[in-house]
Amino acid sequence: MRVQRQHLQGHSHRHPGRMAWRSLVLLPFLLATVSGNTVPIFNMTIVYVPEDLQLGQFAFQLVAYDLDNDPLTYQIGGTDAFYFSADSNSGRVTLKNSLDREVQARLTITAVVSDGVNDPVSRKITIIVEDRNDNAPVFQNLPYVATVLENKSPGSIIYTVYAVDIDTGNASKVSYRIEEVTPDNTKNLQLFYILSNGSVVLNGSLDYTKNTFYQIKILAEDGGGYLNNTWIVQNSSTYLSVIIEDVPNLDPRFLNDPYSGSVPENCDLGTTVLTVTAIDQDTGVNDKIFYTITNANVPFVINNTTGTITVSEPLDREQLPSEEVVLEVVAREEHLDIHGNVAQTSTLVTITVTDVNDNKPQFYNCSLSSCNFSASPQNNFTGSIIEHSSTRLPVSNLNIAAHDPDKGINGSFELSLQGPNANAFTVFPTTIVGTGEVQILVQNSSLVDYEISHVMMVQIIANDTGNPTDCCSTATVTIDLIDSNDHIPEFPQSTYNLTVMENSPTGTIISPNITAYDPDSGVLGQITYQLLPETILTTFTVNATTGALLVYDGSLLDRETRSIYYANLQAKDGGNQVGTTVLEITVLDANDNAPIVIGSYFISVDEGQNVSTQIQAIDNDEPDSPNSKLGFKILEGPYSNNFTINADTGEMHSNEPLDCEALEDERGQMVVTVMVYDHGEPPLNTTVNVTITVGDLNDNIPMFLNQSYEFSVFESSPGSLVGEVNATDADRTEINSRISFQLERGSGSSNFLIRSSRLGPGNYSGQLSVDPDVYLDYDTLQPKFFTLTVLAENTAAYNPGDKANVSVTVHVLDINDEPPTILPGSLQDLSVVENGTQQGVIGTLNAFDPDTNHSLVFEELAVTCFKGDSSAEDVCWDWFVLAPNGSVLVNSSDIDYEVCDRVLLTLRVEDLFTEKGSRYSQNETLRIIIVDANDNTPVFEAITETFVVVPEVAPVDLQVATVKATDADSGLGGTITFSIVSVVLVEDNGVTRPFENLFRVSTTLNNGAYIGSIQVASNLDESLKGQYQVTVEAKDGEEPVHRAQTVLNIFTVDQSYRLRLQFMTTVEEVQSNTESIKLTLTSVTKTAVYVVAIRRIEDTRDTSLDAKSVMEAYFVYSNGTALDVNDLIFLIQSDPVGLAELVKLGLAVIGPGEVTKPTKEIELIGIIAGLAAFLLIFILIMTLVLVLTTRSYKRKLSAMKALKVATTFNPATAQQGAGIPGTNQYNAEGANPMLNHPLDPSHDLGFHEDSISVTSMNSLDENTVNAPADDNFEVEQVKMQPTDPTDQEVLVAALNLKEPTKIAYLNTTFTTTDL
Repeated sequence: MRVQRQHLQGHSHRHPGRMAWRSLVLLPFLLATVSGNTVPIFNMTIVYVPEDLQLGQFAFQLVAYDLDNDPLTYQIGGTDAFYFSADSNSGRVTLKNSLDREVQARLTITAVVSDGVNDPVSRKITIIVEDRNDNAPVFQNLPYVATVLENKSPGSIIYTVYAVDIDTGNASKVSYRIEEVTPDNTKNLQLFYILSNGSVVLNGSLDYTKNTFYQIKILAEDGGGYLNNTWIVQNSSTYLSVIIEDVPNLDPRFLNDPYSGSVPENCDLGTTVLTVTAIDQDTGVNDKIFYTITNANVPFVINNTTGTITVSEPLDREQLPSEEVVLEVVAREEHLDIHGNVAQTSTLVTITVTDVNDNKPQFYNCSLSSCNFSASPQNNFTGSIIEHSSTRLPVSNLNIAAHDPDKGINGSFELSLQGPNANAFTVFPTTIVGTGEVQILVQNSSLVDYEISHVMMVQIIANDTGNPTDCCSTATVTIDLIDSNDHIPEFPQSTYNLTVMENSPTGTIISPNITAYDPDSGVLGQITYQLLPETILTTFTVNATTGALLVYDGSLLDRETRSIYYANLQAKDGGNQVGTTVLEITVLDANDNAPIVIGSYFISVDEGQNVSTQIQAIDNDEPDSPNSKLGFKILEGPYSNNFTINADTGEMHSNEPLDCEALEDERGQMVVTVMVYDHGEPPLNTTVNVTITVGDLNDNIPMFLNQSYEFSVFESSPGSLVGEVNATDADRTEINSRISFQLERGSGSSNFLIRSSRLGPGNYSGQLSVDPDVYLDYDTLQPKFFTLTVLAENTAAYNPGDKANVSVTVHVLDINDEPPTILPGSLQDLSVVENGTQQGVIGTLNAFDPDTNHSLVFEELAVTCFKGDSSAEDVCWDWFVLAPNGSVLVNSSDIDYEVCDRVLLTLRVEDLFTEKGSRYSQNETLRIIIVDANDNTPVFEAITETFVVVPEVAPVDLQVATVKATDADSGLGGTITFSIVSVVLVEDNGVTRPFENLFRVSTTLNNGAYIGSIQVASNLDESLKGQYQVTVEAKDGEEPVHRAQTVLNIFTVDQSYRLRLQFMTTVEEVQSNTESIKLTLTSVTKTAVYVVAIRRIEDTRDTSLDAKSVMEAYFVYSNGTALDVNDLIFLIQSDPVGLAELVKLGLAVIGPGEVTKPTKEIELIGIIAGLAAFLLIFILIMTLVLVLTTRSYKRKLSAMKALKVATTFNPATAQQGAGIPGTNQYNAEGANPMLNHPLDPSHDLGFHEDSISVTSMNSLDENTVNAPADDNFEVEQVKMQPTDPTDQEVLVAALNLKEPTKIAYLNTTFTTTDL
């Protein structure tokens, strides 16, 4: 047999222009790298933005530079990007959400700038929020209540307020001023001033009696600052309640002083005269008062606690120095005042002891003008009278005065005569009021006869008719009779009735001449006139010669003192005989006496009663004359219309019951002036004040100034002032108008106290405060207010029903002392679709704070990212923003389900207004589920293997290639379906031919990846040379549907690579040894062996050997490279062990496969076409044959030289690379397919790239090229001896003659591919 050992020839390049094409494709990228396009320069790190920037206004400018002048785009991100919006083209950033420096003074955003060429450049930018004066000062620790002693020294600090302005700089500096002081702002505004540190200073003296409470309005201003480009000063105000605490610094004060009263004499001991009342002017102290009388030796005592004055000794008006007793009463407080002195005051109390008819008239021996009635009275008197004295002639030498010490009508008494000689005489006057001179007048002169009796005796009886128990006194008068001559001068008339006007001037002639006749002559007949008695001479005088009667002293002429004078006009002759006549001188009344009001008129009456009294008056002018006729009239005055008076009788009545509260006088006194006048000419009058003291009765109940009151108080403020109710009592006196406040028992009343204080007469306030031991809790209180009933009770009220009530509603204000809580219902999972398809608010957290005054701000504490059950690190940290108001907002358009499908926000809520306790809620977790969107296109995995199909052995459904793709989406969006879009055959000459339904693809899922199995759908044409470009499309299963395509190159191994192996064994033996043969061939060639057919030798055209069977097969590497006959022979010869095994299995000859003959139709067509073209190309063929022969010969010589050079390279240095199936070309390095050596220019293998040298070098002849042992090539022809049984040994021996290392180096990998 012949074993062919052929020269390893270089394969022709199937795709000579592919490497150049790839270089052109990479050229732009290489140029870009060389040109060096620079990234943008972005150096911003900090910007300043005012906090009062309005929404939509310009905030700042993102500025970046690009040296290449590429257009730049901007965007911002990060948690705080929530506040801003950036224009992507200009970089202009405007405000999207309001800023508040006091909430967050520093913001951080990530700014990204891109030039569209390089990777984006990002920078962290710090945004400083500049302060603006947008906050007013806020007072701390409200409410403000100060309690100040009223004796606090001016200049003392009474309280310090404090306000905080959370702005910065000048806008945070707080100053204070007092804006208003209540009550009486005009007067009290200067009473206080405030320091710069908020300390309120007393600037004057306090007086509890004037004001018990001040409310100071304090204004806190900041230093001013700009807000919205306007300079403003922010301010706020609050109130400081100043409660004045009374101290004992005032003396007590008497109410309704001065005091006056009356008491009848001889009243019982202990009789109450009146009650004085004093109060402590320190009403807040209200010390106990004690009373004393400082006068010594007065018949009155005072109760030291009640002030009631009573009679302590028997009263005798007549024994008192005056009927009015003036007492000095001292009121003293129980405790010393703040100076250590006794707090006391005094008042005068006038007590009039009224007269009682308890004295009888008495007689005294004196002239009326000089009587001392304190001396003992006398009962015996002696007088004288001339016998036969004329009637009405008084007894001489008598000085009798009668006196009754009682007053007024009680001092009136009657005189009468008794005794043996009472008929001869009469007494004058018969009636005396108080005191009068008593005369005994001759009534019957015939009975006055010296010859009958020298002495006569009468008894004067003074009878006080108003005192029946001790009415009378008796005086015995002894009258000595004087004897007279017989001829006495006689007057024509025994009695002369004369008149003289009272108050006549001295010298007034009463009668020009009253003459007597005396018959005697001479001296005895000379009459000398004389008035008798001598006592009359003080008043009257007589001309001794003419008898003219004159007024001696007109000042003594007072009709009211003495209306009639009786005198004896004595006519004395020279013999001392005396003749007398009686002169009855009547003093005529002149209206010279004004009426005299008897008694004083101090009337006390309880209000609600009528007053009736009678004004008693007398006129000493002549009775029953106009001068003594009295009239009564009420003079015009404040109360004149309240009374009427009888003009004749003086009876005065009130028109209606009196009301103490209707009087302007605090003491309840009404003074009515009554004029008593006479009817004389000119009329005279006297006025008297009728003082009516209307006793105050507690007939008015307290009255609240408002129908209801409504106050508020902060919780947890024990002892704090709630408010003040005011009530008045119209009663006049302090005791009747004093008001005490109390809370009516009811729901919630035990939580409060009320304190009464006096604001003025009948005006009281009740200061309602929280019990110091009570802590009100707003949160547990239901409802949030108390409805109280405040009672105003008059403490002097005898009737328990005399109370007023008012409803007081006290609202309990909340103090922020409870921590907020996040409502569980708002912590439900949120879902967000990835890729920013949702923007803005995706959910809102709700928090609850039981405090009414709260400001809740949500705060994000941490962000945790998860993908499945694993941490996704911090990829999601800026995806979401938790706004302070609880809104959860999408902050990024880069939300990607594929990197993170679950975000946990750890958060809490803060109460900015918390005043006490924790300001934070418990930390809560909000889960945000990222919902997958179909946003990912299927991705084909890189194909690392080469797909080859041998059409001749590729039945339908044969898998010829696979693709693998994944889709990061989930659900239907991640479900991939493969399909074949197109199939194009690219032939070796570059011609493309499309095919349909040549392949199909089936889809399976394996470990999360989808595998597309490319299967043969119809029989392939084994005659076609080239590669199938199969475009496979992968699409997902959810709208919007995403598609991806990849192109598979399936290389075809055509019939030119079908090799024939002739075996010395039969077909049956070859078939039975097929697996062993394939295994050996695979081991030797490292290829996949595709057996096409096993036939008998006679079935083939080649019968040159005695072979019995032929196996036709393809030898294909995994990289698509197929062996031709030369390659196969070389590889088998290079592996002696494998060669021996194949020979053992019957291998005899290796040759090319049998080419299928064309059909007769094809041959006929070819002949016709050839004949037609023969004439055209014959000349060309002849001219080119020489050239072609020369070129062929040179090519063969170049191949042999290349083989010689190739044997000198070590296989270890061979470079691996992908090869082009069926060729010896390599896409990148141009390596030899057998040696895998790079084509170095210094090692030229003799291949030429001209068009002639590119023709196929595959040889189908059986010429062999000996492996060179040196540089000389020897070609020999070996003839086979097929019948020789030792042919196998000869073949083996022939192969052993050559050293394998000198033949060729076998590439043990053959993994490269030349694409």
